[in-house]
Amino acid sequence: MLAAPRADLKPNTLDYENQPLVKATGFREYDARWLFGPDINLLGIEALGLGLGTYIQELGQTKIVVGHDFRSYSLSIKNALMLGLVAAGCEVLDIGLAVSPMAYFAQFDLDAPCVAMVTASHNENGWTGVKMGAQKPLTFGPDEMGRLKEIVLGGTWKEKPGGKVTHVAGVAERYIADVASRVKLTRPLKVVAACGNGTAGAFAPDALRRMGVAVVIEMDAELDYTFPRYNPNPEDQVMLHAMADAVREFGADLALGFDGDGDRCGVVDDEGEEIFADKIGLMLARDLSGLHPNATFIVDVKSTGLFITDEVLKKNGAKTVYWKTGHSYIKRKTAELGALAGFEKSGHFFFNAPLGRGYDDGLVAAAAILAMMDRNPGKKLSDLKKALPVAYTSLTMSPHASDETKYATVDKVVKEYEDLFAAGGSILGRKIASVLTVNGVRVTLEDASWVLVRASSNKPEMVVVVESAQSDADMRALFHQEVKPRLAKYPGVGPYNQEV
Repeated sequence: MLAAPRADLKPNTLDYENQPLVKATGFREYDARWLFGPDINLLGIEALGLGLGTYIQELGQTKIVVGHDFRSYSLSIKNALMLGLVAAGCEVLDIGLAVSPMAYFAQFDLDAPCVAMVTASHNENGWTGVKMGAQKPLTFGPDEMGRLKEIVLGGTWKEKPGGKVTHVAGVAERYIADVASRVKLTRPLKVVAACGNGTAGAFAPDALRRMGVAVVIEMDAELDYTFPRYNPNPEDQVMLHAMADAVREFGADLALGFDGDGDRCGVVDDEGEEIFADKIGLMLARDLSGLHPNATFIVDVKSTGLFITDEVLKKNGAKTVYWKTGHSYIKRKTAELGALAGFEKSGHFFFNAPLGRGYDDGLVAAAAILAMMDRNPGKKLSDLKKALPVAYTSLTMSPHASDETKYATVDKVVKEYEDLFAAGGSILGRKIASVLTVNGVRVTLEDASWVLVRASSNKPEMVVVVESAQSDADMRALFHQEVKPRLAKYPGVGPYNQEV
């Protein structure tokens, strides 16, 4: 019988080889992330599998799809996870190397209600984790993660006979055929497929060709888990700049960038300008609301305020709901409200029928973008972008803050802004119009400019985004003169990963 996990084990010791290490901080709001080695060991992953297997059986399920991303240690971690799942009596369907949406697709393809995808997504090398779900197409939220944490850390899992592993072939081919069927281009397009040497490189170029892309320029599509050029994260400047350089070099119509586990899509237009995913979402919402009048869209609190003020959406009767950042939250809200689509600024796109199955998929998003271009044959992607109202939105900026302090700090900042609003206060000479607190605090000013401060759900960081309705200089002022000084008062707030 495996012992209950400990949090004090050190690598390169006898106890570390014989007992499970699981640190509580790895259980995040909607998935699990640890530094492999110092925060969790292979026996800890086995304990996670035992706990997950026990929990899904509490929910009346035993069949679970399992896949892994392309990192040097992911296969070993998946094997340890499966060992725990089998010991808990589960029927494990191993689909092998996969992007996360392929695992979600396999739930439908193999009629399996549950999923466990071994991936650290876009986190740097050294990180590992698991994205889990027990009700397709949804993934775990705080309640499910809380119960799983309780079982694992308490060692209260239940071993049962009858567990088994089946290695399932053919899922990748069926997945690629499925995503490729969502658009058949009638205009010739040249597209850069940027994969950052991550898992998507094995699947994205082929899928784009099958969608009818005339010329696919493969960029860092060779699998290399050292990520020699940059981390595969299409929200980071390094990858976006590399995509922009490739567009200019090859005269491409656009670049599509995919993150480490292929559930996100980043976009650079024909002029080599990056388009943040919330603006791409607005372009898609404009296009889709014309085809589906009175549609509802879900967007996360980091997204542009233009969804509320846009005249095209108003004319088409579209409704937009701002909700909590996080793929699990947006996915759930999109399903709950029967929305046509959900968009997250980090590059997660969710499409319900008839456009998708409700889960986040970088290639389904790519298909939607290409279909939008096909419906606008006389226009470049830059033309569609320039047709949007103007708003000046910052990068997503993340000051370091430990998991122990970030939530308490955000709570204090929320209170500051609520008090300022109640007192009729202003920011940079503009009255506060509203304060939204569904996820941290989003403070909207009378001219529709806004600032956001929230805690990251999966890293020891806070998250800051600002948007100005006036100018690029004002956007920078909102950060440098308002948010950054406000956060600097708190000793737990460290340096930023990037700044405007």
